[in-house]
Amino acid sequence: MRQSSILIFFSVTAFLILGVHPTRLTAQTVAPNAKLSWFKGNTHTHTDKSDGDSSPEDVVQWYKANGYDFVVLTDHEYINAIDTLNSKFGSEGKFLVVQGQEVTDRWNKKPYHVNGLGLTTVVMPGGGTDVVSNLQKNIDAVRRAGGIPQINHPNFGWAITADDLLKVKGAPLLEIYSGHPLVNMTGGGGVPSVEEMWDSVLSRGRLYYGIAVDDSHHFKRPGDATAATPGHGWIVVRAAELSPRAILAAIEGGEFYASSGVELEDYSTDPQGMIARTKEKRGSKYRTQFIGSGGKVLLESITNPAVFRFRGNERYVRARVLESNGKMAWTQPVFRRRA
Repeated sequence: MRQSSILIFFSVTAFLILGVHPTRLTAQTVAPNAKLSWFKGNTHTHTDKSDGDSSPEDVVQWYKANGYDFVVLTDHEYINAIDTLNSKFGSEGKFLVVQGQEVTDRWNKKPYHVNGLGLTTVVMPGGGTDVVSNLQKNIDAVRRAGGIPQINHPNFGWAITADDLLKVKGAPLLEIYSGHPLVNMTGGGGVPSVEEMWDSVLSRGRLYYGIAVDDSHHFKRPGDATAATPGHGWIVVRAAELSPRAILAAIEGGEFYASSGVELEDYSTDPQGMIARTKEKRGSKYRTQFIGSGGKVLLESITNPAVFRFRGNERYVRARVLESNGKMAWTQPVFRRRA
């Protein structure tokens, strides 16, 4: 998955001309001629320290053996000690274990879960008097503890709406795809999919970066469609090096794409438009959709690379690559000021 000398995702000029509004600019985002690499990882993983079926050692070993570059362990109200794990399984520039936690709260009999990426101390659920205050308390607690908040599976228990997501602050990351079989990512019964929620909040000016995850719990039940098995959803991060500092900074800055199986060679944006280049598999066919406000498909392309030229009236643009076997990849949205 690692590739060197990849073109920078955005430049300072592109930010100024396009009026892009990221959560923050990181040093690697604006550094000219930076040599960056791709790193594949999962940010939502459980072990038997909470409700998983396997030890941290076995979980880490699975991700290393299956081509991942990093994994964040996010047990419920538990922080795994990763020094020993990195000593045993880590490899400089090749594989990394990162600390994290899933903050597990409830209100009105519904679940509200927020991951803290990079946490080193446990954050206990803060409660709240409604959906938004519940989420906000836990997001704020993750921030105070030095972590990056990730809002997990909004449709789990049909707990979170697009309006709720619009009101909370300080969380740059939203799960738009999960391999867990019970979290209702595609919606139903009049409730939108999480990807539709994503477009709803983006259309109203609220930036979230879209995350794909495993939410893996079950490593001893391969092939069981009812189990939360690994290997279904991940992100591919563009960073200067494989270190906790570089990976977490890149994630917070939106320097990644999300995938359920499609691999991109690269994607980039300049003042003229957006380009996505797919690494094609033999026997598969691909189409790339460039999506704008309201979830409207602005252009569908079957060429590779796929190119979208900005027209000047887009609120935002993001790309979704669809493979003929149902797998997908999602780039992050680029916000633009209207003329």
